[in-house]
Amino acid sequence: MSERDPIRVLICDDQMVVRMGLRAILSTAPGIEVVGEARDGSEALALVETTSPDVVLMDLKMPVSNGVEATAAIRERHPGVGVLVLTTYDADEWVFDAIRAGASGYLLKDTPREGLVKAIEGTAAGETHVDPAVAGKLFRQVARGPAPAATALAASLSPREREVLALLARGLNNADIARRLYLSEGTVRNYVSAILSKLDVSDRTQAAVLALRHGLVDEKE
Repeated sequence: MSERDPIRVLICDDQMVVRMGLRAILSTAPGIEVVGEARDGSEALALVETTSPDVVLMDLKMPVSNGVEATAAIRERHPGVGVLVLTTYDADEWVFDAIRAGASGYLLKDTPREGLVKAIEGTAAGETHVDPAVAGKLFRQVARGPAPAATALAASLSPREREVLALLARGLNNADIARRLYLSEGTVRNYVSAILSKLDVSDRTQAAVLALRHGLVDEKE
């Protein structure tokens, strides 16, 4: 995708009113083109084949094939396509399954237009977007279980890498992290690469989940 090409978006949701609303919102966003709509995960996978989207907006709870199944299939067959999950406050039990399936981030369905557009742009650029409300649920869920590997994992990271990881786990992109820590974006990219290597994960979402699961970041930080 060149700098001038629009971000191609596929919308997948079983509710027509949601699909229509998302299309209407995105139709006013420069640089974004809605290339299709799907009613379930099976339709989404088929449309990915024919429309070549950059980002799929994926509902989780759908008939026929749910969003977790569709995300896994899309990421396996089309690893270059980012999947941005549309979720609600009662979707906790699906979050980790969708992460393991390869979702790039989580967005609440009532997110304002500006947040929706920013999340799509970030996902297309390979960044992780986690809505703060959803991040809070992640923190609370992982806090229920033990963190047996926390000490070893924490010891592998420098204090600065822990700071970067904490912000990454909250869904901040490199530019936001750079501003928060008074670093250059290039330096942040280097830290993120080092973190992914040390945690033995392939992307930012997996790093965030590992950090949350093993208590490497504090919810109150």
